[in-house]
Amino acid sequence: MPLYKTLTPNSYTTVKIWKITESYNQLKQGMFLRPECETRVLGMKSELHQRGFLSVRHLLAEFGYTDADLFYDENGKPHLKDGKHISITHSFIFSAVVVSDKEVGIDIEKQREKISIIAQKFVEYEFEYLDKTATDYINKLTVIWCIKESLYKLFATPGLSFFQHTLVIPFMMKDEETIAWIDYDNKKYRYQTTFLEFEGFTCALALPS
Repeated sequence: MPLYKTLTPNSYTTVKIWKITESYNQLKQGMFLRPECETRVLGMKSELHQRGFLSVRHLLAEFGYTDADLFYDENGKPHLKDGKHISITHSFIFSAVVVSDKEVGIDIEKQREKISIIAQKFVEYEFEYLDKTATDYINKLTVIWCIKESLYKLFATPGLSFFQHTLVIPFMMKDEETIAWIDYDNKKYRYQTTFLEFEGFTCALALPS
């Protein structure tokens, strides 16, 4: 079982990251899924997505939960039946689940040069401190994307825009943390975010500050 990493950013939050090295059949062995989840995973066209879905269920088990403990609301946000807060992500060969006593969001992304092509779609204020000629430009863009995706998952409000409603305070890669804000419907929300890099991937986590 390739539980890749466990993080505890504070006393009430735990992150577990899985490196997906198993086949679909290996991940599926001995696993019970609700009928609707069974239908969902069988309907996925990509085996990579199927394996990501199943690896998340293995991560739930690491926390002591089963597939039946997880449900989604009308906005697609995941919840746990015991009232704990949860966020889920997977990208290529990595997946992650965070469980916390507070609202939480998490995202993993593969670091790729092409993120610079779409940067103008999710970056506005951050261009004031980003240096496009810096060697860590792609790394910083990926951190910003992951943080904003984490905020989006946490806030789970229709109409929230990465470009218009979220911003990430200046940071250095060595900091592995920064502050982020959501400015939505004439209200401002402050979040503490942490991030890390591993094997060409970036992971970011957002919690209320």
